[in-house]
Amino acid sequence: MISFLTENIKMPHLDRKAVRAWIAAVAATYDGRKVGNLNYIFCNDDRILEVNKEFLGHDYYTDIITFDYSEPGLVSGDMYISLDTVLSNSSKFHTSMDKELMRVIIHGVLHLCGINDKGPGERAVMEAAENRALDMWYKKQY
Repeated sequence: MISFLTENIKMPHLDRKAVRAWIAAVAATYDGRKVGNLNYIFCNDDRILEVNKEFLGHDYYTDIITFDYSEPGLVSGDMYISLDTVLSNSSKFHTSMDKELMRVIIHGVLHLCGINDKGPGERAVMEAAENRALDMWYKKQY
């Protein structure tokens, strides 16, 4: 089950049915993984900073924080997404808010599928995976 929730912010416009199908299709490309319980919590910068400090000990803003509750073959987790940071990143990276939001939404799922982005060379692997997933979304290949 994929849920979309908000904390201290208005819900972004999403075609939830299509997003759910896309997420399931992307997860399936990673060893046939299925979707378990995924919670997207859209929030503002203040809230994501609180979460980052409380649970990770980090004192900075970020676009997404993913909490992984996955089991073998099943992706599950909570993903906090700061719409404030998504908006500022869309400007920084010269892309639309909608495209940046979709990138961040799938970024969390890719983490749950085992893709990291902090170590040497991992960022490039993550970006390639994001681009493949975004191609699926924009070409409706799911």
